[in-house]
Amino acid sequence: MTLPFAPPVAPMLAKLADAVPSGDGWIYEPKWDGFRAIVFADGESMHIQSRDLKPLGRYFPELEDGLRRVLSRPLVLDGEVVIMTGHGLDFDALSQRIHPAESRVRKLAAETPSSFVAFDLLADGGRDLRAAPFAERRAGLEAALRDVDAPAYLTPMTRDRDEALDWFERFEGAGLDGVVAKRADGVYQPGARAMLKIKHLRTVDCVVGGFRWNRGEEGRSVGSLLLGLYDGDRVLHHVGHTSSFKAAEKQALVATLKPYVTDDESAGFGQGRTPGGPSRWTGDRSMDWMRLRPELVCEVTFDHLQGERFRHAATFRRWRPDKPPRECTFDQIATTVPFLLEEIFAG
Repeated sequence: MTLPFAPPVAPMLAKLADAVPSGDGWIYEPKWDGFRAIVFADGESMHIQSRDLKPLGRYFPELEDGLRRVLSRPLVLDGEVVIMTGHGLDFDALSQRIHPAESRVRKLAAETPSSFVAFDLLADGGRDLRAAPFAERRAGLEAALRDVDAPAYLTPMTRDRDEALDWFERFEGAGLDGVVAKRADGVYQPGARAMLKIKHLRTVDCVVGGFRWNRGEEGRSVGSLLLGLYDGDRVLHHVGHTSSFKAAEKQALVATLKPYVTDDESAGFGQGRTPGGPSRWTGDRSMDWMRLRPELVCEVTFDHLQGERFRHAATFRRWRPDKPPRECTFDQIATTVPFLLEEIFAG
């Protein structure tokens, strides 16, 4: 490749912040909900690198072909691989692409083609821009992608905090999950958490329908609580887990949960979606769990609901002995107002 440096390059990361920062020198962008990727293109060759430094292109052949077509000059771009639909971003469809069968990948590529949203420029032609301030890199990115066509897109940006706050609220309806804040004078720092991310966090009361032991400490330490919500038919479904406890707290949970342990397979997750067993994501790792009577309620925070499951582990906040388990329903989670992705790029 005729570029100033070769892959892999560790992407610059973001640390979680409680609020959108204020003051001079900040540049704000929407936070995309996809797979982080760095694209190396020299007009002929194409390499898409994942966040963990591995080749990503085999899972997105249509994106490799499309980017090769629209990126005519040597560039190294940092951004996000996403799947855009009429109702917003679809992370479920994106996740299905990580499949070992090429025939399956090709079928999904035709049915749900992917796109690449660029938000940083690491090299332009023979120039390595990683030591340049972000404001300069952003200007170069806008020039490089001024007339670019799909499947490449340029993420919006603003220096106006009020506009960023507006994005934070409205863009969620298109599947975006927050705002990223970058210093205008910041250089690109591979592997460092040198940006801020402000994500949507919600609170919900869940039934504790089971738990898993800490591996190697069975009977002495709880690894995670398994969380459930009732649907409209009063069936309890597993929606995720929380493991945000200190070592001493995990040991104390053994006594807390012991009175609720049951062998009754109709209790708790007996009728609805269960925590399940090993899969291609977990390999041979044991996913055995202990069933509890659905009587304990806890309050947790989560960032994103993917389908009817928490995308990431929830954070335990407190027990809710005052909350009847049957009131722990999906209705607690507000539905976001739809927002068209076309309007985001038009803005």
